[in-house]
Amino acid sequence: MKQVFLAGAALLALTGCTTQSGGISLFTPAPQTVEDALDYYYDTIPDSALPKASAGMSLPASDAVLTKILIGSCLDEEKGPSAAMMSLPAEEADLFLMVGDNVYGDRDGRAYVNNQPLLDEVRESFADLAAREDFQKVRETTPMMVSWDDHDYGANDAGSEFAFRRMAERIHEVFWGLEDQDVGQWPGTYYARSFGPEGKRTQVIMLDTRFFRSGLTPTDEWGAKGKERYMPAPDGSMQDMLGAAQWTWLENQLQQPADIRLIASSIQVMPTAHGWEAWAAMPAERQRLFDLIKKTEASGVVFLSGDRHTAFIYEEDGVLPYEANELTASSLNVSFATESEEMDARQVGAGFAPENYGSVEIDWEAKSLSLKVKDNSGVTVRENTVSFDDIGVK
Repeated sequence: MKQVFLAGAALLALTGCTTQSGGISLFTPAPQTVEDALDYYYDTIPDSALPKASAGMSLPASDAVLTKILIGSCLDEEKGPSAAMMSLPAEEADLFLMVGDNVYGDRDGRAYVNNQPLLDEVRESFADLAAREDFQKVRETTPMMVSWDDHDYGANDAGSEFAFRRMAERIHEVFWGLEDQDVGQWPGTYYARSFGPEGKRTQVIMLDTRFFRSGLTPTDEWGAKGKERYMPAPDGSMQDMLGAAQWTWLENQLQQPADIRLIASSIQVMPTAHGWEAWAAMPAERQRLFDLIKKTEASGVVFLSGDRHTAFIYEEDGVLPYEANELTASSLNVSFATESEEMDARQVGAGFAPENYGSVEIDWEAKSLSLKVKDNSGVTVRENTVSFDDIGVK
């Protein structure tokens, strides 16, 4: 990390003294920060030099009624064909959400170790993803929305301190074809879309829990159960998960008309029993999220997440005006175990550690939705059915 900042300082110093004839700065206005200096550099790189996924299917029409939304995370682009990815087209889903670690572009740590502001490894990883036949088939058959997590952001567990985050954002948006959409016009990768008529409208909100996030509180007992890597930030400490602009945007989104609202966060929202990355590491921000949902009177919120290399289902009363629910789907092909011993007080059944993906299946006539975990062959292995009444949908 020290090397990155030394290189950035050198770049900033260089740009500060670079002039044209007559002593006029080449940079107008002159960069005030390392990131500003890097932006001048990044602006010289054409989009055509960055990897890009095939065009894929268009999103459903704005009046299309959604009944099945798939969710997945943690796809190692260097492994062979993913059975889970190969199962997705047969689902004939309305939408597939890739919610982070869509590639592992920080495995070699080149951004930090070798001071590579162009994020060579991230770009290579996305190029490899684009070339995968299983990924191409999903692109051909299923509309997609995406968010990122640390490994496709470019640095493990990183947040706003990542020096090359703006290049990471550029790679992400160009690869997924977002650079000319609304999300491409602001810092960060958050965006939302709504589908269906009044009474059957589903809003999908893709949060960015990387670009603006402040630092986490390191554990005082590495590897200990419940605080494996991080501990909850103490009261009064600096905590910021989404950044001011994204928080304001989210408040506006929650006031848009919708019946079901799927909020995708790359890291888990509800559980507090573990010490890995999660909203629980920033208790004030987690409560802020719950309070915002209350304030806006947004009904039908269901949280979706990834990251954990194990799938979980959660439900809890008392944190929202109605029952809170979350589906964690992870991972598509990076499984570390066959069983999970983790148990949170909010958890519905045991976690599912083998390769998996998730499905949100909405029955508008029965006024219920099912949160499902499916194994890599498409068999449902965990399920929780929730009535609309339980989540405040009339």
